[in-house]
Amino acid sequence: EIRLSLVGSEMCIRDRQIAEHPTTQRIRNALPRASWVPIDRYQELFNKRHQNFKLQKKNPALILAKKHDNFVLPVPSGFGMDSHKNFYFSHMYNCRYDCKYCFLQGMYSSANFVLFVNYEDFFRSISEKIKKYKGQSLTFFSGYDCDSLAFDKLSGFANQALNFFNGLSNVELELRTKSIAIGSLLQREPLSNCVAAFSLSPAQVAKSLDSKAPSINRRISAIKQLADAGWKIGLRFDPLIYTSDWKELYSALFADIMNGLDPERIHSISYGPLRFPKKMYKKAASLHPEHKLFAFPMEETNGVVSYGTKIETQMHDFLKSELNNYISENKIFQCTI
Repeated sequence: EIRLSLVGSEMCIRDRQIAEHPTTQRIRNALPRASWVPIDRYQELFNKRHQNFKLQKKNPALILAKKHDNFVLPVPSGFGMDSHKNFYFSHMYNCRYDCKYCFLQGMYSSANFVLFVNYEDFFRSISEKIKKYKGQSLTFFSGYDCDSLAFDKLSGFANQALNFFNGLSNVELELRTKSIAIGSLLQREPLSNCVAAFSLSPAQVAKSLDSKAPSINRRISAIKQLADAGWKIGLRFDPLIYTSDWKELYSALFADIMNGLDPERIHSISYGPLRFPKKMYKKAASLHPEHKLFAFPMEETNGVVSYGTKIETQMHDFLKSELNNYISENKIFQCTI
């Protein structure tokens, strides 16, 4: 059952331009008790300065809007896998979860959710990219500015995306998530060009940092359900979190994931260091001043705050060695953003 707890607030806001859009109507029907407030443009609320992100995060509103441009963008350097061209698209801004290291808390002034209901315009823009780079391998990443599946029971996004990507050659879709809302995938035949990619950390780390997200055990269970159903799986260890016993924690995590999981179902594994632009780090630390993540002595280099080269190299070397025990090296990638 879809309830208002999915949104976090009984206040829902809609852009007047999409009042009659089918996705808007479906969501309104799913939230019969919500109070709906029409506005002219979502930016007048979402981009407003001096909002209290931490306070809003406790009870965010849902804003339904129409996106007008920049539907599909090149991924930042160091984000992609081995396709010739990598792009991302964001049908939503902000996330249900409240992970302490998330860059979104430093990117947006508002913690409210913006859901762009005009999915068809995203798919049109993706079609244009496919046409432009005809014959080249392309990957389109969903889940960069949001979680691909966390709102899926309400948004219905995944099913429409899978319908669009079904049968496309030389084109892959990655749905990146921490959610266990995998019903839309399990209810259909798996797509050979879709990757269900799960962000993961050791259970002890996730319990401390991944606020409101499903536990690691539940995520691993979802992974194995999808793999058993024939879906390709991506494992995303990003960001890597340094603790006194990080080697033992990550070794145990890899063993838990791979226990009973067919390695042939793994499309790729990627991992990346914990890094923040300086301004983003300061904002995240100000939002969570009590958390030990921000008490660790970090290093700043060229405006980027991180654990530093020594720790990053240690973690890189260890993870690469450990992961090689489970899967061939050509499926393992280091992301550097």
